[in-house]
Amino acid sequence: MKLPFDRRLILGGLALVSTLCHAQAPSADDTVHMNQIQVIGTHNSYHAGIAPGDRQVWQMYHPDKLPELSYQHPSLTAQLTGGVRQLEIDVFSDKAGGRYADPAGPRMVKAAGLPADPPFDPKNLMRKPGFKVMHVQDLDYRSACQPFTACLREIRAWSMAHPHHVPLYILIEPKDRALTTKWPLPTVVPEPFDSATFDALDREILSVFARNEIVMPDDVRGTHASLNEAITHDGWPTLAQTRGKVVFLLDPPRMAATYRDGHPSLAGRVLFTNSTPGAPDGAFIEVNTPDAAHIEQLVHDGYLIRTRTDDGTIEAMRNDTTRRDLALASGAQILSTDYPGAEPAPTGFKVELPGAVTARCDLVNAPGSCLDSQLETH
Repeated sequence: MKLPFDRRLILGGLALVSTLCHAQAPSADDTVHMNQIQVIGTHNSYHAGIAPGDRQVWQMYHPDKLPELSYQHPSLTAQLTGGVRQLEIDVFSDKAGGRYADPAGPRMVKAAGLPADPPFDPKNLMRKPGFKVMHVQDLDYRSACQPFTACLREIRAWSMAHPHHVPLYILIEPKDRALTTKWPLPTVVPEPFDSATFDALDREILSVFARNEIVMPDDVRGTHASLNEAITHDGWPTLAQTRGKVVFLLDPPRMAATYRDGHPSLAGRVLFTNSTPGAPDGAFIEVNTPDAAHIEQLVHDGYLIRTRTDDGTIEAMRNDTTRRDLALASGAQILSTDYPGAEPAPTGFKVELPGAVTARCDLVNAPGSCLDSQLETH
């Protein structure tokens, strides 16, 4: 039966209005900012573990330290595929190449009469100039990717294959301190990180990632006088502006002054410094031992926070979830662990978001329009 003309006109008008309203309604990507979601990261993401001979050397000289090193991760690609959205990479400067090519560990293994471990550098990558990736020079030197640029290329390849991922955080920890514990053989003193070394680090990153593939301090600061003013007044970019991109973070705080030297409020720099509230470069802050009230206030104030759910394998070996659960509830946007969901400890300890999602709406500052199911698309 045909509808009367006027009723058909009314129904058609309502349908048109509904369509226009749907088309103009902002998506979650336009209303949720990158600091309003929570993700899981890994601690020392490159760590390939300690070979059997090296492990026995550690047991001989520093057995108290060995449990802290008893973890390892698969490839960066496997971690990202498994849901990790923050990676941590330790870097050593090696301007001429070869500084870390002959570590003391294998020589100590030989001196102890132990079977030789598999070669750690079969392609002689350590003899070439450029930043190297390892945990401890001479003693814990095996990495799942080497050199630094190879790690970056692996991350970029995964990112390009998954262009709709939420922002990936890459925490960079420069290492430049000599070892203070005693060993039977001399150990290498790393090259210092000065402003020129950090210039070279920025160049290496930009040799792999295009400028528009990175969220840099300049992007967040905009026209504000400082980065801190920008994040406390206008906030961070939205997911729509940052999907498929990477964000580089600098640790530890003692490196911040050198990195920002000549770059006020990180102008022209690639990494966000681990800074302090109110400082011109204050945007990213580490609170490694979770303090719920402190973290919640910082998140409310606009800061991006990283905390650790476990440390030194202590909680994992006891399957103690107290610290983990506190970190999950704190509102810290980045939760770092040695045991993400895809890599549980032998005790069953693991860190993942409820529902095993890759990202969830932050419990402290996410808007009502934020839905976990809309954060990570494939």
